[in-house]
Amino acid sequence: MTARQTSRTSDTARIALDTLAPGFADPVRDTQAVFRALLDALARPGRIGVIETSLPAADAAPGVQRAGLAAFASLLALCDYATPVWLAQPDAALAVALRFYAGAPLTDVPAEAAFAYVHDAAALPPLDTLASGTPESPEQSATVFVCVESLTGGASVTLRGPGIEDAHIIAPVGLPERFWHERAALAAVFPCGIDFYLVCGDQLVGLPRTTHVEMN
Repeated sequence: MTARQTSRTSDTARIALDTLAPGFADPVRDTQAVFRALLDALARPGRIGVIETSLPAADAAPGVQRAGLAAFASLLALCDYATPVWLAQPDAALAVALRFYAGAPLTDVPAEAAFAYVHDAAALPPLDTLASGTPESPEQSATVFVCVESLTGGASVTLRGPGIEDAHIIAPVGLPERFWHERAALAAVFPCGIDFYLVCGDQLVGLPRTTHVEMN
């Protein structure tokens, strides 16, 4: 390796470390807390949950601020060397954190991703470009985190299905209407499908594939 190549490698490493957001101060406790919050969100579709970890406040960690604490913490807890991650929009801080803390590979191909993060909900890709599993292995589907402007105050939809006593109404802000139509089309391939989390700041809402959505 030449001196110039060595210098470039050092510069790249320094840039990566400069953009590295803090990880969990207590990895075991924090990971368990995030898992519980994520499982509860899918078990109770539409209910707003809160992610509580030792991660610094978003205003003190720019990397966390951009991704949102709920998305950042969830991806750190879930991802590992065997789970390719697709970031719909470039996010250097999140990418570096996933590599450094979780050893997770990043992919440029949505269909290869075990987990996906969409920071700009308006630019949500067509859902049929994401992995929805196979009849033999429906669990080999993507879990997708979609950042929305707010979890309340938007156009309302009604949720029905497992984990909901009768019906539950949610009104997220920022999701394109086509999301609901494309998600409904996936019902035809059940038990294949995609599990979604809508995230905003430290809050999240689970939308498992088993939940039926009615446009109001």
